Amino acid sequence: MPEIIEPFRIKSVEPIRFTTPEEREKILARSHWNPFQIDADDVLIDLLTDSGTSAMSAAQWGAIMTGDESYAGSRSFKRFASKVQEITGFKHVIPVHQGRAAEKILMSLVGGAGKVIPSNNHFDTTRANIEFTGTEAADLVVDEAKNFDMDFPFKGNIDPNKLKALIEARRPDVPIGMITVTNNTGGGQPVSMANVREVSSILRGAEIPFYIDACRFAENAWFIKQREAGYEAKSPKAIAQEMFSYADGATMSLKKDGFGNIGGFLALNDDALAEQARNLLILTEGFPTYGGMAGRDLEALAVGLDEVLDERYLEYRAATVRYLAERLLEIGVYVVRPPGGHAVYIDAKRFYPQIPASQFPAQVFVCELYRTGGIRGVEIGSAMFGRNVDGVEVPATQELVRLALPRRVYTQAHVNYVGEVIAEMYKARDAVRGLKMVKQAPFLRHFTAEFAVV
Repeated sequence: MPEIIEPFRIKSVEPIRFTTPEEREKILARSHWNPFQIDADDVLIDLLTDSGTSAMSAAQWGAIMTGDESYAGSRSFKRFASKVQEITGFKHVIPVHQGRAAEKILMSLVGGAGKVIPSNNHFDTTRANIEFTGTEAADLVVDEAKNFDMDFPFKGNIDPNKLKALIEARRPDVPIGMITVTNNTGGGQPVSMANVREVSSILRGAEIPFYIDACRFAENAWFIKQREAGYEAKSPKAIAQEMFSYADGATMSLKKDGFGNIGGFLALNDDALAEQARNLLILTEGFPTYGGMAGRDLEALAVGLDEVLDERYLEYRAATVRYLAERLLEIGVYVVRPPGGHAVYIDAKRFYPQIPASQFPAQVFVCELYRTGGIRGVEIGSAMFGRNVDGVEVPATQELVRLALPRRVYTQAHVNYVGEVIAEMYKARDAVRGLKMVKQAPFLRHFTAEFAVV
C-alpha cells in the first residue's frame, strides 16, 4: 500500500522563528519554567494544544466572507445549527465561544455542593467547572487505561461496574453522567460504541441524563470504524450519529474537531434546561443566535464539521500520531499505547525516574523539550491534576506529557524533528533536575503557575 500522505495542498505559509539554546534558556527563566508563559513567536514547533490551532481550509476561508453578522436571527446561525443537528440529532443548539463556556453554563445549572458527576476522565476545564460549583468530578475509566503499555483498543471506556456502584451509593447526588470522546486525560484514547450504549442504558435506567464531551467526536468515530466489529463499512458520520443518539446532550469545543480557531456549543434535548441555558448565555456569552461568536465563525465551523468527517483526513490524522509514537518507542521512550487520535502522550515518570512526583517530572520534560529544540508541549501530571491540601502537595496518579498535533499544520519533516529532539533529551536525561512550584492559582493552576529549579 502506498504511503499515507497529507490529503491536502498547502496554499499559504507562515514563517517560524529559530532561536538558539542560549536564548531559550533565558526565555525559560523569564517564563518561570512554564511554557504557557512563553511567547508564541519564540516557539519553533507548537504542540501545546490542538485546540484552536488548526489550519482552516480554502472552503472555510471562503465561508467566512458570507457570514451574516446580524445580532439576532442570523442566517449563519441557522446554517451552523442545522449542521450540528444533522450530526448530533439534538433539538437545541446553543453556540458559545469555546467548550469551557458550554461546561460553565451546564454545570451552573446542574452542579452544586454535595453532588457528583461521573465520567471516564474529566479533563482540566471540565473538572474545574464542575468543582467550582462544589460538585465532585468522579473518574471511572476502565483499569486497562492505567497500563500505558497495554494495546487495549478502547482505553477511554467507562467501567460499567464502577458506574453502577456509584449510582447505587449516591443516586440522589448524581445530576448527570458524562463521557469524553476521545478521552484526553487518559492519552487521547477512544470509547467504543458498545460502551457508549451500555453507559447510556445504565444512566437512563436510573433516570440520569447522559452528556457527551464531544471535542474529538470524529476521531473517536474513526477508531470505532477501525477497531470495533460491525462498523467497518459505516461512514464516520453515520458512526457519530449513532453515538450521539444514545445521549441527551453534548458539550463541544469546535476548536478541535470543528477545525475552528474559536467556537463551541451546548446541545441538548431538554426544553426547560435549554431555556435556562439560553438565559445564562445572554448574561455571559451573547444573544442565542451568536453566543460569543461572529457570524463568519459560525459559517466556517459549519464547513469544518463536514470536513472533519472525511475518511482520507481521519486516516492521515491517526497515521501521523502513530508515526510519531512509533519513532519515540524506537528510541526507548515510553508512550501511552496504542497511540490516540490527536496527540502522543509520553510517560515522564519513566523518562525521568530520578525525579519524584513532588518535583513535577512532566513539567521538567516540557521545559527540557523547549530548551533542547524550541518545541512546546503540555504537562498532564501533578501540575495540572495534583492537589494542594492545606499546603501539602498530593501528586497526580500519572505524569504524562502531551504532544498535541494541530490539524493540517505541520509536515512529516516537522514530526521527524520532534523525534530527533526527544532522542537528544533521552541521551541527557540522567543529569536533569526537578522543579518546585513557587506560585499558583486556586483553579487551573497549570496555566499561570510559576516554578523554580530545585
